[in-house]
Amino acid sequence: MTPEPEPVDLALWFEAALLPDGWAKDVRIGVRAGRIASIDVGIMRAPTDGGGGIGLPGVTNVHSHAFQRAMAGLTEARGPSDDDFWTWRELMYRFLDRGGPDEIEAISALAFAEMLEGGFTRVTEFHYLHNDPSGAAYADRSEIAGRIVAAAEASGIALTLLPVFYAYSGFGALPPVRGQRRFITDLEGFADLVAACRRLTQDMEDARVGVAPHSLRAVSADELAVLPGLAQGGPIHIHVAEQTKEVEDCLAWSGARPVEWLLNHAPVDERWCLIHATHVTEAEWREVVARGAVVGLCPITEANLGDGIFPATAYLQAGGRFGVGTDSNVQIGLAEELRMLEYSQRLGLRGRALTADAARSTGRALFERVLAGGAQAGGASCGLAMGQAADIVSLDTRRLAFAGRSGDGVLDSWIFGAPTGSIASVWRAGREVVRHGRHVARDALEARFRSALKTVLS
Repeated sequence: MTPEPEPVDLALWFEAALLPDGWAKDVRIGVRAGRIASIDVGIMRAPTDGGGGIGLPGVTNVHSHAFQRAMAGLTEARGPSDDDFWTWRELMYRFLDRGGPDEIEAISALAFAEMLEGGFTRVTEFHYLHNDPSGAAYADRSEIAGRIVAAAEASGIALTLLPVFYAYSGFGALPPVRGQRRFITDLEGFADLVAACRRLTQDMEDARVGVAPHSLRAVSADELAVLPGLAQGGPIHIHVAEQTKEVEDCLAWSGARPVEWLLNHAPVDERWCLIHATHVTEAEWREVVARGAVVGLCPITEANLGDGIFPATAYLQAGGRFGVGTDSNVQIGLAEELRMLEYSQRLGLRGRALTADAARSTGRALFERVLAGGAQAGGASCGLAMGQAADIVSLDTRRLAFAGRSGDGVLDSWIFGAPTGSIASVWRAGREVVRHGRHVARDALEARFRSALKTVLS
């Protein structure tokens, strides 16, 4: 006799779903203990099934500074001189004069909830806000890391926590400036912080911990040699070659460009994610491809800061791996990041469908590549497959933007034609955290966020 299938905790049915081998219709996904326990195709919807719409796997946000969500829209006034990343950074430093653990937790929790509403089910938090507003260490070195963990738990998002090592203000181990006082640590203290982050996340569902040397500006060569060992096999992320001034300063310091120097002096491999890498030569990005590293692109933030345009079209055609992140969180949404990425390539190269390939539409190619690259950069596998975490995004097919669409046309319409709010529901580890387009705890999280703003903006 054929054994009866084990009961599931939850059954979700979708008109269509994007499975690892492609689109399938009338899909029922069974969930047990937060993971996908069964997938049946060509099944009629049962009265007890949840779900609906188009089912997609949740994607990893590969780069976030959650606390910067409170700054969105506050740095758009032009100063007395040319405005660029460096003037924005000074404004960010002044913003950090305010805001303690309670405020950082509240701001982060709402940002994480908005990520879930936007289709991200895991956040890779590049966490470098370690000290109190005066620059002194908290009695508990991991005070703010603990608040990031609490914010992730309050929102329900999966967390890859990357404590950041930050020691200097510029190439050649220049002393830190006053505005960086909340970031600064040393190797001994950082090792303690990484260990504390592992303790803080040990009971979290699917949590990961890695390390992040902030940038070549902020670490010495000797320190950079030590940091990968602290990752213990976890992800390693670094800002690199985001602005032209960074390239010029690195050349003046070392005679090499930032990505060139990093590839020559660090064991860059599949564990590494190079954040931005905007200003790279072909030789540099081809070596990144050969090493199997991921490039972490943040198209909206890079556009907002005027960083430049990464050569994504050529990089992807050569098999390069990438993920997308929301970085400064000036705006949060997966579709929006992918749209900005594709449109920046079109504007720069004066063509269309530049990241597509012969087998897939632009939307499908972008989505599947960012799904794989994000999973690698976040240190956790994903997808609508047996045994994976039940991280599922449902598109609202009642939206006019999806009328008459099927297959890849659904992804194209979502990314390039649908309005914000086209996500109906999101399940994270089988728990519905977004319903009718809105995080289930948004009212409470918004109230805490508003209270925090009164402090940080006063």
